[in-house]
Amino acid sequence: MLGVLRNPTYAKLFAAHALALLGTGLLTVALGLLAFDIAGNAAGAVLGTALTIKMVAYVGVAPLIAAVVDRLPKKAVLIAADLIRLVTALMLPFVTEAWQIYVLVFVLQSASATFTPAFQSLIPTVLPNPDEYTRALSLSRLAYDLEVLLSPMIAAALLTTVSYATLFVGTTIGFACSALLVWFSRLPAHPDAGPASPFWQRLPLGAKVFARTPSLRFLMLTNVVVAAGTATVLVNSVVYARGVFHLGDQALALTLACYGIGSLIVALNIPWLVGKLGVIRTMSTGTTIIVIGLVAAVVLTDVATGTGSGWFVLLGTWVVLGMGTSMVTTPSARLLADASTHANRNLVYTAQFALSHACFLVTYPIAGWLGTVDLTGAAVALLTIGAVAGVLTVILGARLHREPAPSVDILAPHLSTMSRAHRRERR
Repeated sequence: MLGVLRNPTYAKLFAAHALALLGTGLLTVALGLLAFDIAGNAAGAVLGTALTIKMVAYVGVAPLIAAVVDRLPKKAVLIAADLIRLVTALMLPFVTEAWQIYVLVFVLQSASATFTPAFQSLIPTVLPNPDEYTRALSLSRLAYDLEVLLSPMIAAALLTTVSYATLFVGTTIGFACSALLVWFSRLPAHPDAGPASPFWQRLPLGAKVFARTPSLRFLMLTNVVVAAGTATVLVNSVVYARGVFHLGDQALALTLACYGIGSLIVALNIPWLVGKLGVIRTMSTGTTIIVIGLVAAVVLTDVATGTGSGWFVLLGTWVVLGMGTSMVTTPSARLLADASTHANRNLVYTAQFALSHACFLVTYPIAGWLGTVDLTGAAVALLTIGAVAGVLTVILGARLHREPAPSVDILAPHLSTMSRAHRRERR
């Protein structure tokens, strides 16, 4: 897996990605402490609003910005996004009102919604070999999982000697290093896609690719399953640990760690799994595992007795959900790379970025609002959503596995402005 780091361009880009992730992790901890300083016991409401604003930026702003910057060089886009995040993070320690947090979070997350799809769409060009690309996806997933585990630990260590405001400085250092690494990277030349198409034609192009490509419709269904499983873990872990099993704060950390451990185990083996099963079968298996985990989450409320028997089922369930999630999300970018061209790749990756986060706008409220009244109701609702999407995913995945990929670009009518060279590349 680490062999892909021998590619100097990818090594710099991966380091930039990892450092930006670390900075974002420190920011998450510092933002929570800042919200408590400003709002006290209402900090949860402030953070909840900030996270909602984050999702709105991901879903609504990302496609707009992608259409605006689609014709610009990737290096300039990535560096500009990093610098905007850097300046925004530096301003956060000076806020005194909750509305100021909301504005800065919107700006910062809009920049992140620009950086992430642009970065992801660049990697297939840097690593055109499918096997190398799969290993790069596994490495990227490892970076995400390790950030979740390590950022709180690093933040806790720093907070023993410095104030939480210093964490914002650490965040800016991460974004600054990311921008510098991108600056010194030799990125592939921006493709000449012919005359620029109007903004309003570029804006829906990524969604059109999804609507007309069977493998991406399959990916959209897996997004729903992943959102159902992830919402169960992130929203209701504290309810299970504290409310159902009456355990301490350490129990919450352990449940989330189990989810991360399951994801890490699979991420390390994704190249092997994809080599044996293929991308479609691996993702279909992952959705099935997530649905099984959701079934276990429903059963948990019946077996919980407060004596610890249900607690171990919970930990095992969270490991299973982490494994299923990684089996779906880690290789999914292979489908995006295969279904896109150099000319429309950024728009396709941005569409996936927005559509996948749109699913969370549905599953998070279900997990949170129903969970405040009836935990079993929340689990059953998410299980129903996940199961229906999971069954459709398996059916469509089986059909895709049997049918050969089309040899003609099904999107030709919508890519009239693309150069002939790029159309030949797709064939």
